[in-house]
Amino acid sequence: MDRRSFITLLAAGASVLVLPVANGATSMYGLIGRMRAVPGQRAALAAILLEGTSAMPGCLSYVIAEDPADEDALWVTEVWDSAASHQGSLALPAVKDAIARGRPLIAGFDSHTETRPLGGHGLAAG
Repeated sequence: MDRRSFITLLAAGASVLVLPVANGATSMYGLIGRMRAVPGQRAALAAILLEGTSAMPGCLSYVIAEDPADEDALWVTEVWDSAASHQGSLALPAVKDAIARGRPLIAGFDSHTETRPLGGHGLAAG
């Protein structure tokens, strides 16, 4: 992608960019985020986030982890075959339901980072 195309996408409000890799395929898309549950609700929130995670087309890895240093915090690490697959997952009925049920248990988000996974144990190289 050239500089002009990149700037045009940013100006148009693009929130996710899928960059091509050397062989012309689109790269994997990743997210890492830390969220805080309402005090005492971390386990309930984690249970909701873990429901039905195998039925998300394009999802290569979806990990929910407790933060050992904060009894109300969870880390969510996701790897998708593309940003489009991640975006599409938000329209799935099961995901919409999980969001609706989980929202009252979320106190806030501490961090959110988009990544471009290159590969690793359990993932094919991008």
